[in-house]
Amino acid sequence: MNFTQMHERLRLELLRRIQRGTVSVSLLARQTGLGQSHLSNFLHNRRQLSLEAMDRVLAAQHLTAADLLPAMHQAAALPADGESSMIPVVSHAAALFEPYIRPSAVQSMLHLPAGVLQTIRTRVSNHRRAWQRFVAVRIPAADALPMEPLVLPDAIALIDRHYNSLMPYRPDRPNLYAIRHGSHLTLRYVDFLSNRLVLRPHNIAFPVDLIEVDPGKSPGDLIAGRIALILNEP
Repeated sequence: MNFTQMHERLRLELLRRIQRGTVSVSLLARQTGLGQSHLSNFLHNRRQLSLEAMDRVLAAQHLTAADLLPAMHQAAALPADGESSMIPVVSHAAALFEPYIRPSAVQSMLHLPAGVLQTIRTRVSNHRRAWQRFVAVRIPAADALPMEPLVLPDAIALIDRHYNSLMPYRPDRPNLYAIRHGSHLTLRYVDFLSNRLVLRPHNIAFPVDLIEVDPGKSPGDLIAGRIALILNEP
């Protein structure tokens, strides 16, 4: 990875943190001693930061250069037998909001047989194409209950973040999605009616939820991705 790529990953990470409300331009200026206009130009991709300025931003946000690398760089350092693919298992927040999974965000690695992912088809909106495609999350018991027995407590769900379309992957069965519900990730079947996402559980004892899609947004903005694989504990 070259300097320009790391520079862009830092910009996107800061924009993500601003969107989530964990930092602001004014706070970042106070933390780093850099001017707000200088930082604003950087965030809007109108100028780059010097190496010294990048170091200040990284230190202020408790980041390292390694955090700007995709998780696959960390995977490359792990023992590999050439017969598996390694997918980062991350928090729900990272799966929802992080375009690139930082090594420090990786909780563990999921090993899958070689070739499992190669034939999976995509349907992705343009702004999502640059995101790291596959991530996995663990589903706690409370989140698994509405989807039982399809999803059991402590299951691992593989999310294809390059499939955020409502088009059926297979014509004879509904897609299961990871959905952003507020700041929470939830697994549901999804329909789109009257500018609302209709979230349907597998377990009919649980209610159907509705999410209003804001003006100017699309349903795909709330879809983290299609669940491509579920691994339930034996």
